[in-house]
Amino acid sequence: MENLDTSKFYQSFLSKKTGKQWKRIGIDRRSGVAAPLFSLWSKSSVGIGEFPDLKLLVDWCSLTGMSIIQLLPMNDVGFDFRPYDAQSTFALEPMYLSLENLSGIDIKPYQTKISALREHFPTGAGRVNNGIKKEKLNLLWQIFRGNRHRTPKSFEDFVETNAFWLENYVLFKAIKEKNDLTGWFTWEERLKRRDPEALKIFAAKNREIMKFHQWLQWQIYEQFSDVKKYAESRDVLLMGDLPFLVSRDSADVWSHQDYFKLELSSGAPPDMYFAKGQRWGMPPYHWEHIESDGFEYLVERLQFAENFYDLYRIDHVIGVFRLWTIPLSEPLENHGLNGCFDPSDEGVWEAHGRKLLSVMIENTKMLPCGEDLGIVPACSYRVLEDYGIPGMEVQRWMKDWGQSYDFKDVNSFRMNSISCVSTHDTSSLQGWWEYEAGTIDEVLFQRKCASRGISFETIKYLLFDLKKSGHGRLRWKKKIDAVSVLTEILDLPQDQMWEFSDLYLSSYSEKRKFWRYLGLPGEPHEECTGEFLTKTLEKVSQTVSIFCINLLQDWLLLEKLEKDAWNFRINFPGTLDPKNWTIAVPFSLEEIKQLAINDKIRLINQQAGRR
Repeated sequence: MENLDTSKFYQSFLSKKTGKQWKRIGIDRRSGVAAPLFSLWSKSSVGIGEFPDLKLLVDWCSLTGMSIIQLLPMNDVGFDFRPYDAQSTFALEPMYLSLENLSGIDIKPYQTKISALREHFPTGAGRVNNGIKKEKLNLLWQIFRGNRHRTPKSFEDFVETNAFWLENYVLFKAIKEKNDLTGWFTWEERLKRRDPEALKIFAAKNREIMKFHQWLQWQIYEQFSDVKKYAESRDVLLMGDLPFLVSRDSADVWSHQDYFKLELSSGAPPDMYFAKGQRWGMPPYHWEHIESDGFEYLVERLQFAENFYDLYRIDHVIGVFRLWTIPLSEPLENHGLNGCFDPSDEGVWEAHGRKLLSVMIENTKMLPCGEDLGIVPACSYRVLEDYGIPGMEVQRWMKDWGQSYDFKDVNSFRMNSISCVSTHDTSSLQGWWEYEAGTIDEVLFQRKCASRGISFETIKYLLFDLKKSGHGRLRWKKKIDAVSVLTEILDLPQDQMWEFSDLYLSSYSEKRKFWRYLGLPGEPHEECTGEFLTKTLEKVSQTVSIFCINLLQDWLLLEKLEKDAWNFRINFPGTLDPKNWTIAVPFSLEEIKQLAINDKIRLINQQAGRR
C-alpha cells in the first residue's frame, strides 16, 4: 500500500450513523471474493453449487488471507433464473439445497435417486444446466411427502416467526403452480385481487403444497444459517446482495399491490455503456404507502436477512434517492429512452434517500454497502459519506474524466468504498483488456452520428479498425492519433464536437494509460498475460478503499487464462442472453483450495495490508 495514513479516517466510521455496524465487524482493511453460488461446485454438488459448498469457499478465504464473501442475490428466481428479478425479496432459492444435508431426514432411501441426478447433471461443464431445479424439486417433493408427518418444533417455530412474509409467499407459489406458472396478473379476478374468501377456499384445498414450500424455506434456513455459523468460526464475513427491486410477478407485488406503481417499469437512463438506457420491468415502489405502514415491509426483510449475513449490498442504491421510470405503454424497443425520475423534483432526492437509508440502518445490525454505479446524483455521494456506507469503485472506470482521462492513483479512491476490478455486470478483467479497453460502444457512436446528421456507415471505415473490432465495440485506427484528426474527418464545428472528443479521449489511449498506471515497461501487450493480471490485482488491492472484493473468476484467471474471454462473464446487462447467470468456474472448490496461486493471492493481500 502506498504511503497514506488511513487509520484515522477509518476510525471516523465509528462516529457515523452506521457506527454500531462498523463497531460490530471492526475497522479493518479487508480483502474478499465475490461469487454467485451457481458458479461454484464441489464433488458433493448435485448439478449446481449448494449451501454447504460455501464452507469450502470460507476455507479458501482463510487460506488466501481474505475475510469477506460477497454473494449474488440468493432469492427464489422461479424458472426465469434472473437473480435481480426474483419472485420474493424474502424467500430463498431451493435449487441450492443440499439433498444429502436435509434436516431431520434419513436420506438413505433416496441415495440412488440422488446419485442418478448427480450423474445426469454433472458439474464442471462450464455452464449450469438449469433443468436441475425442476428435477431437484421433484425429488424434494417425494422426500417431503415421505416424511410429512414429522414436524419438528424448529419447523413450527420457523413458520410462526416468519409469518409476515411466509404466509403470502406459500399461497402465491401454490396458486402459481395451479395456474401453470403464469403471472399473478393473469389469474382469475378473485385470486388476482386477493378476495379473502377465495384465498381461504384455495388454501383449504392446497394445504399440502403450501406446507411443502414452508418446509423448503425451513430447510434452506437450516443449511444457510449453518454456513453463517461456520463462517463466523473462521472469522469470515458474509455479504448478502439485497436487490433494490423485485419482479412484477412476485409474491411481494401480488400480496402488497398498493406498495408498487404498477403502471410503470423501472430502469436506467441512457449512458455511455447503454445508448438507449435500460428497461428492467420491475415496478417502482410506492414509498408513501410503504411509509404509511411504518416501513414494516422493509424492516421485516432486513431482519430476516440478518440470519445469513453480516453485511449487505444495496443493489442500485441510487434508487433510494430517485429511480428512472418508464410508462408500460412505451414500446419495448425504446428501452429506457423515454422515462423520467421518480421523485421528479430533484430538490427532494436527498431527503428521500436519507429517510429510507435511516430506516434501514436503524433496524438491522448488518452493515449496508451501496452499489452506486451509473449516473449518480451528487447527493448520493454526500449521503453515503455522511452515513458511513461504503460505495463502489470499479478500477477500470476510475479516471480523471473530462480532463486528462488518466487512471486515478490508488490514494484517490474513496476510503469508505469497495474497490474491485470487475463486477457481475461487466466483462472479466481478461475480457475487458482484450475486447473493450481502447474501444467505444458501436450503438452509442451510431446514435451520436445520427444526432449530428453524419452517415455512420460511411464514417466508420475511416475511423475504426473493423478487423480488430467486435462484440459491438469499435477500436480506433492508429492513425486517428489526435482530436484534430477526428475533427477533420467528421467535419463538424467545434461546438458540436465535444461529445465525439470526449469519447475519443476516454478510449483511444486507454490501454497505454492503464499500462503506465500499473508501472509496466514498454508498450502494452494486446493479449492478457499473467504478469498483467497480477499487477492489476495488486494495484486494486493497494487502494485506500477499506474493502477490496474481486470476482472469483478474476482471481482464478491467475491460474488459467480463458480461451473465450468475452463469454467468461456472469451477465450481459440489458439482454436475455441464455448465457446470463449460468457461468461455472473451471475448478471444483476442492481443487481451488489446492491451487498454486493461493500463496500468490495471500501475498497480494498481505502486502496491501489486508486480511
